[in-house]
Amino acid sequence: MSVSILITGPTRSGKSEFAERLIRQHNHDVVYIATAFQNRNDYEWQARIAKHRDRRPSTWKTLESPRDLVGSIRACNNQVVPPCVLIDSFGTWVANWLEDDIAAWKNECDDLISEITIYQGSIICVAEETGWGIVPAYPTGRLFRDRLGHLTRRTATIVDQAYLVVAGYAIDLKHVGIAINP
Repeated sequence: MSVSILITGPTRSGKSEFAERLIRQHNHDVVYIATAFQNRNDYEWQARIAKHRDRRPSTWKTLESPRDLVGSIRACNNQVVPPCVLIDSFGTWVANWLEDDIAAWKNECDDLISEITIYQGSIICVAEETGWGIVPAYPTGRLFRDRLGHLTRRTATIVDQAYLVVAGYAIDLKHVGIAINP
């Protein structure tokens, strides 16, 4: 049975580990879509990427897709048996689109939502929650927060399951939450 899942929460809450745990429950091939650019000069960032990579089984295929997330999902969906897909994460993908104008961004989001909706296998999307703190002091920070918040909210309305992960605990939002825009 295929399922679509959104996992959201703050930094270092356990989102990725929870996503990896859920996807291991499926008996299909797994494609891990990494949305980050690899900056070879940022050693701390490289360490974060390595930590994620080291946790994953060697049998999982990794696609690096900092910009063309829609194309990567579409390619997976075009396989004879679509694999389970784990996207980690929306936040880094959104950051890679910050320089694009609103029309290009809106089209890309619409395409992403469409691809998630029609995906024939299981798909898990990891997204950061950034709106729990102060309002960012700079326009780029506010744009990032707004775009990520909007994308996460849209995704939550179309997936089968949605979880908030906080302090290492997952809360099932579709069972305990009340949809604002059903």
